[in-house]
Amino acid sequence: MATAEQGADNDTDEAPGPTDEGRTPSGRHGLSGEPGSSGQPGSSGRRAPSDRLGSSGRRGSSERRGLLADASLSAVLAGLITVVVSCSGPLLVVLAAAAAGHLTDEQTASWVWAACVGSGVTCAVLSWWTRIPVITAFSTPGAAVLVGSLGDYSYPEAVGAFLVSGLLMALVGLTGVFGKVMRRVPPGIVAAMLAGVLFSFGVGLFSALDGAPVAVLVSLATYLGVKQRSPRYAVAWALLAAVLVTAVVPGIDASSVDIGLTLPVLTAPEFTGSALVGLAVPLAVVTMASQNAPGLAVLAACGYRPDDRLLITATGLASTALAPLGGHAVNLAAITAAISTGEEAHRDPRRRYVAGVACGVFYLLAGVCGAALVGLFTALPPELIAVVAGVALLATFSTSLAQAVADEQGRDAAVVTFLTTASGVTLGGVGSACWGLVLGLMTHLALTARRRRGGRREPEKSA
Repeated sequence: MATAEQGADNDTDEAPGPTDEGRTPSGRHGLSGEPGSSGQPGSSGRRAPSDRLGSSGRRGSSERRGLLADASLSAVLAGLITVVVSCSGPLLVVLAAAAAGHLTDEQTASWVWAACVGSGVTCAVLSWWTRIPVITAFSTPGAAVLVGSLGDYSYPEAVGAFLVSGLLMALVGLTGVFGKVMRRVPPGIVAAMLAGVLFSFGVGLFSALDGAPVAVLVSLATYLGVKQRSPRYAVAWALLAAVLVTAVVPGIDASSVDIGLTLPVLTAPEFTGSALVGLAVPLAVVTMASQNAPGLAVLAACGYRPDDRLLITATGLASTALAPLGGHAVNLAAITAAISTGEEAHRDPRRRYVAGVACGVFYLLAGVCGAALVGLFTALPPELIAVVAGVALLATFSTSLAQAVADEQGRDAAVVTFLTTASGVTLGGVGSACWGLVLGLMTHLALTARRRRGGRREPEKSA
């Protein structure tokens, strides 16, 4: 009888079926799915001793498959698309923050280098080590905070604030408190938050009809046509179709692309009380609330059980190490993580970690060519990015939306979470994903308390 490992060896479009013990193979390699698992990170589902994972999620060397054996074209392309989306809009926010801080071209290029290299190293190493698709990125909400405040401080003061912010996040990760809070969030609310985060990308796909109707229709038709025959490669063919259609359209100006290697610029940090209060603390809070919280939730919604202490501590330390080179914050990705953690990366959840490793490699290439990257994404039409992101996230959005409303009792809280997250509201510098979780939890707690009170009254009436 075939074992779970033998099922993983078969490179097919179908996910492995249940094992002999009645457990799905997705319960291994840091995945939830075994009896008693809630699907939340770090849930307490019981495992057989042979399936037990360490704190890092690694398995014994005799059971570990090689990276090349697990590699697939769909996973590599998922990593590439993740980097393309991450380095388009979010990169422009970083450039706006650099302009607000009056940084030189060399300092700006070094910032991009640090952001991409930090994301690349953490993506590749953590994904390979844990065997789950750990997607990291540079903090977009953090960069948005810097747009309005970086100009009030000198660049060395900002570097000192970046360093302290990274240490704060690493310390929070070491305590494990953040992960314990996230594990108490109901799965329906987590799925609704993810659907709300992805909503704008789905809308953006069809909003691009105004500027690039041919690219949208051709890409969507290609995606739907290929998905009927080979779902794993539907996104890849849709991406190729969108690129080919866009390439024949005149108007792309590549004159701003500066081909060459980028060298980081080291800046000695300067620590001042005003910068620590005005930059370090807000940057750490916004990054934890708007990036790391949704990032853990995305992994949980896709069935994984990440080690929150390892991931948050590692990204915090990476932020600290890269601060003198201009990096403001490295964190778990939320929106782009869905591209590499869903079925479009691979039908077998245990092999999606390859998408995280590939994402890391592409990030490193982007960092080395930081100056060229700035010019390239300035030249690309925004409609192309919208089409690529929208098509890549269609399947994940539909799955998350279905999971969010599956539980009738938790449906109201899920709807509140979805609508709040999809609204894009920002309060106190904290993004809508965090507020969606907060308001969804408040709704859940209020309705649960009401049901409990109603349950107590019924026995009294019958007596």
